[in-house]
Amino acid sequence: MADQPNVVVFFTDQQRWDTTGVHGNPLDLTPNFDRLATSGTHLANFFTCQPVCGPARSALQTGLYPTTTGCFRNTIPLSGETRTLAHHFGDAGYTTGYIGKWHLASGDPVGPDERGGYQYWLASNLLEFVSDAYDTVLFDGDMQRVKLPGYRVDALADAAIRYIDANHDRRFFLFLSFLEPHHQNHRDDYPARDGYAERYAGRWMPPDLGALGGTAHRHLPGYFGMVRRLDDALGRVMDALKSLGLADDTIVLFTSDHGCHFKTRNQEYKRSCHDASIRVPAALTGPGFDSGGQVRKLVSLIDLPPTLLDAAGIGVPNNMQGRSLMPVLNRTDDTWPDDVFVQISEAETGRAIRTARWKYAVTAADADAWQQPHAERYTEAHLYDLDADPYELENLVGVEAFAGVCDELRGRLLARIRAAGEAEPVIEPAPPRPTPGQRGQTPGEILKRRGFDKLR
Repeated sequence: MADQPNVVVFFTDQQRWDTTGVHGNPLDLTPNFDRLATSGTHLANFFTCQPVCGPARSALQTGLYPTTTGCFRNTIPLSGETRTLAHHFGDAGYTTGYIGKWHLASGDPVGPDERGGYQYWLASNLLEFVSDAYDTVLFDGDMQRVKLPGYRVDALADAAIRYIDANHDRRFFLFLSFLEPHHQNHRDDYPARDGYAERYAGRWMPPDLGALGGTAHRHLPGYFGMVRRLDDALGRVMDALKSLGLADDTIVLFTSDHGCHFKTRNQEYKRSCHDASIRVPAALTGPGFDSGGQVRKLVSLIDLPPTLLDAAGIGVPNNMQGRSLMPVLNRTDDTWPDDVFVQISEAETGRAIRTARWKYAVTAADADAWQQPHAERYTEAHLYDLDADPYELENLVGVEAFAGVCDELRGRLLARIRAAGEAEPVIEPAPPRPTPGQRGQTPGEILKRRGFDKLR
């Protein structure tokens, strides 16, 4: 086996972080992910940089923000001139393969010039529209329709195992992209494998969904059933690597493109600043990540491409806008940012910043969110104190006692916007409103936020 490791990306769609046992879910949905996270490196505070499918995928393929790739919303194809992970790994001698949902092309079947440089291809641009839970349809490298047997999660996992087996004697980079636990669009439901949804009906519900309702009571059993079957598939892929003697020579990354708020924050499932939309599970195992423990720092999806390249010994391009985690894991860098930046499109043209304690978001109410990737003027829309309100049920924006917090976060958000290559906008403060009873900041908190440790 060559010194450089193989790489498998196990990518789900619309999976909340709190579906996992390591994040406190009591339903035992993810025993394989939990084992991967505890034996490898668990990114405990991991967030997408854009809570919608296509833009998030463009960032993960390129290490660039969606406003840089041009794919700031769905239905904008990734330019054939843009270099992806497939190009970088291919140039380093890897064979590269893509299986599953792509969502970065102009239509189906996806032509060779819209495949992001992947050599092996068994995929669909919009898997939710060309297939169903028990009707798995993809297209091969010759653009021919391929129907795979079995439940869709199992069918894709089978295809991935065949690819791994066929390439076990060479270096490979495989991107395995599932649709689940995303809803099935044409009937707006979450079709689990037969018998799986019934396991979770009437059981545990995340507190934000319990408080806000939405469609969770109807959809959560199927959603949880899909998550469980995905985890079964993860176990099967890991078993295949072990049986082929590849487990010690393969990096496996598990993550998702965005979360799911079940129509509690807007009229569908994502595209909001809330953790239900932006926080997702992430863990890595294999060379460089074994026994890495739990990383508590806030990490963005845009940091994964440079991390994978760095871990494989491939140079990270200077134009990538994310940062490799390897110096953090190797304890050679203590300058990691203490916030993550989020761009929001389609439902609104918005921007957000998330720190360990605060969520601060702005929106451009007059912008055409389908046509305008950014705006010249935003207004403060959300402020959440995540220490006191982890499920983001009390919006503090405009509350007079928190004006200083907004001032500080506004400056940090503007700095993040500039760093992403956007022109600096104007951010208008929210209209002030009185501080509600039993809510405010102590003098000590205010001074600590300003850099003082105690009252003086």
